[in-house]
Amino acid sequence: MKRILIAGFCLLVSSGAWAQLTLDECRRLAREHYPEIRQYDLIRQSTEYTLSNARRAYLPQLALSGQATWQTDVPGFPEALTGMLAGQGLRIPGMNKDQYKVALELNQTLWDGGKSRADRDVARAESLESQRSVDVDLYSLEGRVDDLFFGILLLEERIGQTKLTADLLRSNLEKVRSMQRNGVAMQTDADAVEAELLSVGQQLGQVEAACDSYRRMLAVFIGRETDGLRLERPSVAEPSGYEPRRPELELFDARIGKLSAQESLVKSSVRPRFGLFAQGYYGYPGMDYFESMMSDDWSWNALVGVKMSWNFGAYYTRKNSLNRLRTAREQIGVQRDVFLFNTRLQVAEESGEIARLRKALADDDRIVGLRRSVREAAESKLRNGVIDTNDLLRKITEESTAAIARSAREIELLKAIYELKHTINR
Repeated sequence: MKRILIAGFCLLVSSGAWAQLTLDECRRLAREHYPEIRQYDLIRQSTEYTLSNARRAYLPQLALSGQATWQTDVPGFPEALTGMLAGQGLRIPGMNKDQYKVALELNQTLWDGGKSRADRDVARAESLESQRSVDVDLYSLEGRVDDLFFGILLLEERIGQTKLTADLLRSNLEKVRSMQRNGVAMQTDADAVEAELLSVGQQLGQVEAACDSYRRMLAVFIGRETDGLRLERPSVAEPSGYEPRRPELELFDARIGKLSAQESLVKSSVRPRFGLFAQGYYGYPGMDYFESMMSDDWSWNALVGVKMSWNFGAYYTRKNSLNRLRTAREQIGVQRDVFLFNTRLQVAEESGEIARLRKALADDDRIVGLRRSVREAAESKLRNGVIDTNDLLRKITEESTAAIARSAREIELLKAIYELKHTINR
């Protein structure tokens, strides 16, 4: 029997732990369920394709071409020489004006001025910027989840306080009816208490409907039903420091990194390129023009060499391109400073709100205690016929309002602390 009780207790504890839902768990589930989370894998794949293309810049480039041309003039021997050779019985018809070629050319880059490396750096920088942008969106998502989570806690706390008020009214209604049966109270006294009880019931229904709506919205965000799950109230510990660690700052850094990579790409455009080449073609005329003058037969030909190319036209736009990138860097610096200024301003505002709520919460405890004492005294007076029902209802309402305000302020304090944590990402 003892073992059965222990097993049952363990099962109860484990089921109770399973039925809880923490704020961190909601955040994690929301990130995993949000469609934008798939962007990370897509960004990674896109970057791999771009880097793969950039790495192949130094692979040999093979090209096949063919051409057929007719030209107005071709190389030939002087007429005096051809006449002399003809007198000796040697006829040279000369080169044909129609020419044909099928060529295969191989180019191997030795140095491209750093362009391929700059392309890889730009691809990595763009990938990092895209990832940081997704980080910012998902971090904003956490803020929306926090609002729903604390909204549910606030509504559930109000539901609990409203139920306590309803129980208190129900208890007093029974007392008034008992007094009515004894001829001490009138029917209107019982009617007033019952009417107030019905009004509180209506309020309870409205709050429960709002809470259900919030839970459904939270379920959409986290991809999991929340019915039957108890939201665990998080701790009230404030952050140790106020220096922001927001993902937006990393996004600014990533954008500056991309501009630096683009600067390297601009600088590489004005550097010379060196490479090897080899070309082989089959056609007419061949490289031996004398042979092609003697015969119009097609021949095999080949040449290899080293080549250099230098595009001086890139110098025309180099300075403007670099100045444009430097201006963009300064703009990002201004955006970063504005963001930090607004963040620090928000931190100061939220810190002040936390201090205000703490002070108000300390006063709330005293107010609720006093309202409870006044209500208990009113109940005693009602039993003795010293006070009427309306006065008692007013005291109950005042106590209920104070209790609801106190519990709401406690949740507001929690929410304010976590808003501050979200503002500085700590």
